[in-house]
Amino acid sequence: MATAIYLEHYLDSIENLPCELQRNFTLMRDLDNRTEEKKGEIDKLAEEYIANVKNLASEQRVEHLQKIQNAYSKCKEFSDDKVQLAMQTYEMVDKHIRRLDADLARFENELKEKLEVSYDSTEGRGLKKNDVRGLREKRGSRGRGRKGSDEDSPRKKKMKNSPDLSDALLPMQPSDVLDMPVDPNEPTYCLCHQVSYGEMIGCDNPDCPIEWFHFACVDLATKPKGKWFCPRCTQDRKKK
Repeated sequence: MATAIYLEHYLDSIENLPCELQRNFTLMRDLDNRTEEKKGEIDKLAEEYIANVKNLASEQRVEHLQKIQNAYSKCKEFSDDKVQLAMQTYEMVDKHIRRLDADLARFENELKEKLEVSYDSTEGRGLKKNDVRGLREKRGSRGRGRKGSDEDSPRKKKMKNSPDLSDALLPMQPSDVLDMPVDPNEPTYCLCHQVSYGEMIGCDNPDCPIEWFHFACVDLATKPKGKWFCPRCTQDRKKK
């Protein structure tokens, strides 16, 4: 909506600009033509003076030279008028460019403020949801069978909480999405501390701090039979 308002105002401001530019260019072309005519007149006067200078009296010479001087003055006047028109045309266009730059800067600032407010509110909602989800996971991890609980796998959690991902990404800039393609509120797993993807396996230690692991990170190609413990929990069990 704001974009349409800015665009409408700017288009209204430049509505008469083409006509004003055309008028100035027409005047400059007319001044060029008049200057060329004066230059031709000067050349003709100069040729007449050179051809007849020996036969002219001193008063006639002065009068002839004065005509040439007046023609040069007229050419200079036309040139000055053309320079003024060119400067006026430049200022006319530059004024609209400056206004466009100012409108763009103001629009970008307003958009940035709206995105910051939207991001703050979305982040607050995401944190609250994650807190509740964390409590539920903590309670359920004590009594569940780790191997058979596919419903609680990271992939299922991601599908259940997909609205959080869309909420978090909506206020981001395109450049932020490229730099951070993953929802920052999405939980991470495994030894690599990455989000859930591909095949994953759960550690059968109910107190495992990591819980879920990618097959490739723990050198697994298929799901093993029986209970499975992650490398960290295996070392802890050996120490005991």
